[in-house]
Formats: sequence, structure tokens, C-alpha cells
Amino acid sequence: ECVGAEVEAACADPSPGSIIVLENLRWHVEEEGKSKDVTASEEQVIAFRAALAKLGDVYVNDAFGTAHRAHASMVGMAGKMPCVSGLLVAKELEAFANVLDPSKVQRPLTAIVGGAKISDKILVIENLIEQSDRIMCIGGMAYTFLKISENMPIGKSLFDKKGAALVPKLMEKAKAKGCEMVFPCDWACGQDFCNDQEVKVVTKEGGGIPDGWEGMDCGPKSMALFREKILASKTVIWNGPAGVFEFDNFGKGTKAVLEAVAETTRAGNKGIIGGGDSATAAAKYKMEDQVTFVSTGGGASLELLEGKILPGIAALDAPAPAAAPCERESQLDVVLELLAHIQKRGGGAADMGRVLLAAAASKKMKASH
Repeated sequence: ECVGAEVEAACADPSPGSIIVLENLRWHVEEEGKSKDVTASEEQVIAFRAALAKLGDVYVNDAFGTAHRAHASMVGMAGKMPCVSGLLVAKELEAFANVLDPSKVQRPLTAIVGGAKISDKILVIENLIEQSDRIMCIGGMAYTFLKISENMPIGKSLFDKKGAALVPKLMEKAKAKGCEMVFPCDWACGQDFCNDQEVKVVTKEGGGIPDGWEGMDCGPKSMALFREKILASKTVIWNGPAGVFEFDNFGKGTKAVLEAVAETTRAGNKGIIGGGDSATAAAKYKMEDQVTFVSTGGGASLELLEGKILPGIAALDAPAPAAAPCERESQLDVVLELLAHIQKRGGGAADMGRVLLAAAASKKMKASH
């Protein structure tokens, strides 16, 4: 269990240096507020938060991957005890500040955006057009961009009907902002969605993707183009694979992008992988330690890149900006003010952690999350 008399008794007087592991919070409907069949009342959620608050003296949130969810354990300790970030959350915020904070960004800044649908990442693309010097659109969404903006045949490749209507607006905005848009120029194609099959490499110059064929990965010319653009950048943020990398025959493009990000990192530049499938690819190819930072967030990383406030971050002890929560400036203020708050209390992420651990050991403070 994670709340109740038995848990409170166990947490009331722990031995110095001890760690108490409690049950999964999501077994309680009050954590998320609702489940498939049940919805918790406001009174039940308030009572659950109060029960959690009885278990500790300091709240440390190191769960960046769920910081975009306004769950009880993410936001419910605010005002009940000191609420601070853990080391991982501090590192995540520091990494994304290198992309979102104009005073920290080293330019040129290249954003690499992949994934299946434009409509799923419209807010990310719009915000990154504002922030970036160039955007490389790779993976499934590139087919929709090229079909609409250049009338290129895409065969039976993925086409996002909803996203197609957004393409002219995005291209116009990028042009107005002086943000270069980069797309693949050749593809490794198959006739079925599987690994073992005939593979045909086609080019945009050669007429695009023929009927009956599906783009599964970018081709060698695209890989060379992407490497050139990445190595010409001081900062790279990458979210979304270049192809169906789960199939070994169609993972070359994603691996090539990863190798280029690692190469620019070795050259002293910043290469940041924004979680999700890109992080999975870095793990698959055992290159997580060859880039500046690999985010642990999926949805949390995307919402940061969209310019949204993460509820779990806003609930920590830091000056709260007065701007509307949907504005990009608000998110940036939260990130910067939280980092300043951490530095004032400990001199940096590592020092902050040592301060908290020392306090816990000497005063028997208990930490949740």
C-alpha cells in the first residue's frame, strides 16, 4: 500500500539512511483522478493528497517522464511541504534550456522532427520554427510535406490528411521566420510493411516514390544531406526517427542521424535527444553515452518543445510567473526560475542533490517520489 495507517507507522520514525518503498500510486483512482470505469470525486482526491503528505517532510520529484500529467503525486504536495526537483529533473531542464532559452542557445540551432503525422506534432513544429535556424523533417511526416509543398508522388507511403491542410501555413511561417526547412531527397522503399523484402532506392529527382511502393527509410543521399546540416550546427535537438528502425533493413537512416548527432557532440557542440522513439533508437544502437543528453520524457519532452508548462514542474518551489500557462514565455520562465532556485540552494544540480541527501540523513527527512 502507499497510504493508510500501516504506511504512516512505517514512515513515522525510519532508521537513519533507510529507504521505504511503497506500492504503485496508480492502483488508487485518486492518483490520476479517474480510470476506465471509475472517477474519483474532488473530495477523494484531496484526501488522497493529504494522506501522501503525511509520509514525508520534503517532496522530491525526479519523475520527469510524468511531469506533464497533473496527477496527485505530481502536483498534490505543493504548499504542504518543501517541493524540489531531483537530479534527473534538473538535468532535463538544463538540457532543454539549451534549446528554449535564447540566452543559452548556441547557434545555428537545428531541430530534427520525425514521426508519422504532422498533426500530432503541429505545436512542436510551430514552436521550433520560432526557435530554430533550421528544421529537418524526417520520417513519415516528410511524405505529406513533400506531396503538398512539391507535388511529389509518394506511392502508398503514409499520408496525413489532417496534417496536409497545415503544410502551407507551416511553410509560409518558416519562410517568414527565416527558418530553413530540410527534407529527405531519396528513400529506401518496400511493397510491404516488413523487414525481409525487396528494397528499392528511389529519388525525388527521379520522380519520387512509385505506385505500390512505400517509403520505409531515407536513402544514402538524404543521410549525407542530414549529416552536413547537423555538423553545421552548434546545437541539435532530435525527436522522431528517420524510418522504420524497428526493422533492421530500414534502420540505416535513423542510425546515420544518430551517428551525426554523436559526431557533432564529439566536436564540442550540443546534441540532445528529446526522448520517445529517438531515445529508443539511441539505446538500440548503444549510443546513449555519445551525445550530450538523452531525455527520459516522451510526452513530457514533447510538451516542453511545444512551449507548454509541465504541471509537475510548475508545482515545485520556484517563483511562479504570472503569464498564461499556454504561452511559451511562461514555460521558459518556469524552467529558468527553477534552475536559478536550485543553484541558489545548492550551487548546481549535483550540489543540490548532496544538500538534500545530507539533510535527509541528519534530520531523518523522508522524501516521496
